[in-house]
Amino acid sequence: MTALTPLGIFHTAISVVALLAGAAALIRNREISPRSGFGQLYLWTTVITCLTGFGIFQHGGWGKPHQLGVITLITLAIAFAAGRGMLGRASRYVETVGYSLTFFFHMIPAWTETLTRLPSDAPVFATAEDPRLQALYGLSFIVFLIGAAAQVRSLRAQQRQRAGGASTVGFVSSRW
Repeated sequence: MTALTPLGIFHTAISVVALLAGAAALIRNREISPRSGFGQLYLWTTVITCLTGFGIFQHGGWGKPHQLGVITLITLAIAFAAGRGMLGRASRYVETVGYSLTFFFHMIPAWTETLTRLPSDAPVFATAEDPRLQALYGLSFIVFLIGAAAQVRSLRAQQRQRAGGASTVGFVSSRW
């Protein structure tokens, strides 16, 4: 196991703050939104996490973690643009699901770095290529898809209510 550099320690600490803020936003508001305190904290710490990650080369050179950082920043930019209404009727959906997608992106290195480093004397997985770790990524993606579907369903219900077409048949929750 390679020891963390000062940049690696800061990067890890700020990413934990991002994960906690994102989880708090999702639990409290059912979404990560720049219109909430937890959402703002999540977004800023996610940007800082990506930027500091570009200076970490513990696994050689430019690699998959760096690529994920670029993809995360692009996704944040698209979600931000959508939040400004730049994508028309799809804006609210793209914003909500986009920010949630970045939370899933956080889970990939979170699982990898935690489970290939801890416990320090015998990590759970020897490498990031371990099939069981890959399965954990897949399970995390399924959880994301279920959450994103619930968010879209909730947004549609809210839209129907605003339009005056809310159905009274069955149970429709505006919060999943």
